Amino acid sequence: MAPIRILVVDDSVVIRKLLSDSLSADRELEVVGVAGDGRIALAKIVLLKPDLLTLDIEMPVMDGLTTLAEVRKLYPKLPVIMFSTLSEHGAAATLDALALGASDYVAKPGNTGSPQVGLERVLNELIRKIKALCGNAPVKLLPLPESHPASKGRSKLKPRIEVVAIGTSTGGPNALAEVLPRFGNDFPVPIVVVQHMPPIFTRLLAERLASRCAIAVEEGRAGALLCPGHAWIAPGNFHMKVTQTGLEWRLSINQGAPENSCRPAVDVLFRSVAAAYGANVLAVVMTGMGSDGVLGAQDICDAGGDVIIQDESSSVVWGMPGLVHASGLADGAYPLDHLAAEITRRVLQSRGSRTPLEIKSHATVGSPAK
Repeated sequence: MAPIRILVVDDSVVIRKLLSDSLSADRELEVVGVAGDGRIALAKIVLLKPDLLTLDIEMPVMDGLTTLAEVRKLYPKLPVIMFSTLSEHGAAATLDALALGASDYVAKPGNTGSPQVGLERVLNELIRKIKALCGNAPVKLLPLPESHPASKGRSKLKPRIEVVAIGTSTGGPNALAEVLPRFGNDFPVPIVVVQHMPPIFTRLLAERLASRCAIAVEEGRAGALLCPGHAWIAPGNFHMKVTQTGLEWRLSINQGAPENSCRPAVDVLFRSVAAAYGANVLAVVMTGMGSDGVLGAQDICDAGGDVIIQDESSSVVWGMPGLVHASGLADGAYPLDHLAAEITRRVLQSRGSRTPLEIKSHATVGSPAK
């Protein structure tokens, strides 16, 4: 297989050399060119025909967001990974870039801990994302116990859904912006979400979603009482769990060891909702790289709950939902623009018969709310 051809775009000579040397050391990757600003990058795309761009946000002449907008006009399918800073400004600009059509992002190393360890983490993350976006990432099925639903079969009796749990990663911010605004403010159950993102990013994502949604959306916090018509997004660098005390369900957060190299991890959240709600769970695994969510989906299925996934054609990366599907744990796969309607249909039908018109009134199949 031919190596993935990469164009590195960054105004820092040091960063350009670092990325060029590090990426080219991998036999599956080839840096075919570098550019110090967006105007040069656009000219080089024509000549070099790269398979992927890494794109800095802060650059002279033509910055990353302006460059990205031009790239999307001319090359709508070209994967672009933003290279951003772990700051309030960097996080906001990254979310802007994702809304403009960036495929993913990697946060530059912060000022804490060992610089070398931070750099290695960033480079490893970047390489994994490049391979995933260009189709070279290996797909590995996780070992599941013989008793999991794919081999045993499950009861046809659908329990009443009391919570919706969502897990997503690469492409997730835009996917959530497509799904959550379609729920009405009378959505009858709480929603808990893990989106793989670092601190600051998750808070800003929650704030942006809240501005577009009829339901309330906020970053998860310890002790928050779960209530209908409200969504919580796990905070960056913290696992988020649901716990039951009497007739109440609340959130807890912790900094336990990463799972699947992730914190927050979908598996942690899914495992907790299976324990707290039993069969009364609808889990949704959306676009994302890696395997996070597969074992948690098994826990939900084993408890009697249901799992649905985003389909391959509408996913930026079909790693997480694809592995749930391959493991036999998915009860259905749906295009992104149908997910909200399907979630609403299942929730309402589980809680009493509703007419198609009533179900449609809770989740619009057209454009999400602005």
